[in-house]
Amino acid sequence: MSEELPPGAAQETKASKEAKETRTAREAAGPLHAEEAEEAGAAGAAKASGPSKAPRSAKKGGTARAAKGAKGGGAAGKGVEPVAPLDWSNPLRDPRDRRLPRIAGPSGLVIFGVTGDLSRRKLMPAVYDLANRGLLPPGFSLVGFARRDWEDQDFAQVVHDAVKEHARTPFREEVWQQLSEGMRFIPGDFDDDQAFEQLHDAVEELDASRGTSGNYAFYLSVPPKFFPKVVQQLKKHGLTDAPDGSWRRAVIEKPFGHDLGSARDLNALVHEVFDPEQVFRIDHYLGKETVQNILALRFANTMYEPIWNRSYVDHVQITMAEDIGIGGRAGYYDGIGYAGGWQGGAQVPGYLEEEGIDPASTTDTYAAIKLGIDNRRWAGVPFYLRTGKRLGRRVTEIAVVFQRAPHSPFDSTATEELGENAIVIRVQPDEGMTVRFGSKVPGTSMEIRDVSMDFAYGESFTESSPEAYERLILDVLLGDANLFPRHQEVEESWRILDPIEEYWASHDKPAQYASGGWGPREADEMLARDGRSWRRP
Repeated sequence: MSEELPPGAAQETKASKEAKETRTAREAAGPLHAEEAEEAGAAGAAKASGPSKAPRSAKKGGTARAAKGAKGGGAAGKGVEPVAPLDWSNPLRDPRDRRLPRIAGPSGLVIFGVTGDLSRRKLMPAVYDLANRGLLPPGFSLVGFARRDWEDQDFAQVVHDAVKEHARTPFREEVWQQLSEGMRFIPGDFDDDQAFEQLHDAVEELDASRGTSGNYAFYLSVPPKFFPKVVQQLKKHGLTDAPDGSWRRAVIEKPFGHDLGSARDLNALVHEVFDPEQVFRIDHYLGKETVQNILALRFANTMYEPIWNRSYVDHVQITMAEDIGIGGRAGYYDGIGYAGGWQGGAQVPGYLEEEGIDPASTTDTYAAIKLGIDNRRWAGVPFYLRTGKRLGRRVTEIAVVFQRAPHSPFDSTATEELGENAIVIRVQPDEGMTVRFGSKVPGTSMEIRDVSMDFAYGESFTESSPEAYERLILDVLLGDANLFPRHQEVEESWRILDPIEEYWASHDKPAQYASGGWGPREADEMLARDGRSWRRP
């Protein structure tokens, strides 16, 4: 018994066959005769549909070099117009089938600062996990750029070790072999013109050997002070100029400047080289499943959406707590707490006692602020934000706390242990959601107490949540910018924070707090003035 093809599949299959014959004819004809070959099969190729895939010559440089020569009037491409990419599609795919995920088209990723901790622990394992899940094209290529005297095989070994140690999905040799064939390493400094020329050649070689179609994302996993130099070098050596029908994108890690002025300067410099829609600013929290689930929670559920406003919400608390100190990275944080204490059964040092920290340092390791949103839905609802190091435990959560009922038919003794209803979204580490509400305690008297109803990702779904960097890297390759802050958002955040930092800078040292606690007493007093208190995560 055979399964029926989706509507139109037979026609698409014929079109795909004709498109394949056209590609074969073009490759046999060579880049200078590709137009004649394309004209011969134009009738069949026009029927195919889907993402673009440009053909590649077997010679080093391929179509990318020919296109560059045509633009610049070089001898290799004189009088030759760039070849339009052929369309392709999967004739057996039914668009109604939601089981098939989004898959990146022909592309490559160049990582600057590839020897850093972020690249080793997050980026390289995320690339492997995407490949292991079948979400990257077979010819996907990974290029590393750093100040190390490595060969391609040395880089591949580093990636191999990082994947073995940090990848989320099981290691499969066949996936690794296919991925490693597209790995290249470029040694050099960011001001090394020769290194960027080698990068240019490597990109063109991968176009020809791996079929990346000239599509590349440049990931700047480097300190912000190097952003200007890297993007200028990319422009100088023609790496930002994509062949016709292809794309080039820049990925920038936080922090996006250190104040409003520096953020504006950085945005202006990057936008001189890349168009705004080509720039992807990474905020990895936006790639987390639980953060994305806020949209589903609110808009897909009638029981929540009508009360998600100032008429029912009393306040919102957002906590991002770490239970670790600076881990020996004094140079990074200082020129960015303070008392020792007990944490996890062990005595730990305070920030000013950490190795490499100036005893007179005024660097903050804890912050708590109160913000409001000036619109009709949220006017008058305070948003309390806190973050810090060496707190009670590692946790990130968003608590939407609701108002108490305007009238209670119960006497005060029945509700003395009843708190406020709340929806708590657990971002990490125990991903899920808790709904807190009141319920009668079993017995002969009326006694109402808080109870919780819990949802955990690990218990409700068979598939584990992907790492945030998996989703974000895939979105970069797909050109989907929904989960990336735009430059207007970055500048607005600094517009809010600059006055706060200026105030703190003029008011002596920050308040101290004990390690293992939940911050200084001043943070508790801030909420107490409003008749509220911090919830215990």
